[in-house]
Amino acid sequence: MSFDFELLLVLLTIFTGLIALASYFILNFKYTIKSKIISLIIEQSKSLFPIFFIVLILRSFIFEPFRIPSASMMPTLLIGDFILVNKYDYGLRLPVTHEKFFKNNLPERGDIVVFRYPENPKIPYIKRIIGLPGDKIAYYNKTIYINDEVVEQVTIGSYPAYGAGLPMRGSILVLEKLGEVENNILIDPERDSLEFVTKIPDSHYFVLGDNRDNSKDSRYWGFVPEENLVGKAFIIWMNWDGESKNIINYKRIGKSIK
Repeated sequence: MSFDFELLLVLLTIFTGLIALASYFILNFKYTIKSKIISLIIEQSKSLFPIFFIVLILRSFIFEPFRIPSASMMPTLLIGDFILVNKYDYGLRLPVTHEKFFKNNLPERGDIVVFRYPENPKIPYIKRIIGLPGDKIAYYNKTIYINDEVVEQVTIGSYPAYGAGLPMRGSILVLEKLGEVENNILIDPERDSLEFVTKIPDSHYFVLGDNRDNSKDSRYWGFVPEENLVGKAFIIWMNWDGESKNIINYKRIGKSIK
């Protein structure tokens, strides 16, 4: 059973808000033993409601923090990176129900997005958008083809892995050019390529991890529905790698994500 923090935050905000509102209509309160307990609940609710409300607004409509738990987005995102996700770039959604009530920009090829895993929406995933609605995507010999055009790759060299990413040592660092977006990916020469051709349906996206041979993504479980998108990752605000000699990697703090 997974913990639904979003639902808990909404319930706490509603509960403390109602208690705080009701307190303004309570006059001539008699301080019996029972009423002292109620009074404590009222005072705590009045203090906590503004905090819960501000956190709910920020987390639901502005920014939401996430931690990177796996190596699937290396070398762009490392295990232990703490990131912020822009919640309004793709439009605003209600908390819990996730119904969109305000439209904004559409996702673009190359965006790194957090989304609710299609097979279990309670689990957040992060990948890079490769294919847009209507695109034809092919994957042969660890190379992407979009609408029958090859995505250019330039080999850089061996990846200097460290810390929690040490198992990726021996992977090949490659520069990939997704139109105007250039980003580094990892290729494991020891692993076989999963080859396929697919057409992306309307309102769906094809996503891949930058660590191509160590990522469970659209190649394995299909497309990401538009309604599953949470937001666009844009900055690393902390890095905590328990496997590294220097637990906090200060060089990664404040690094933009692209």
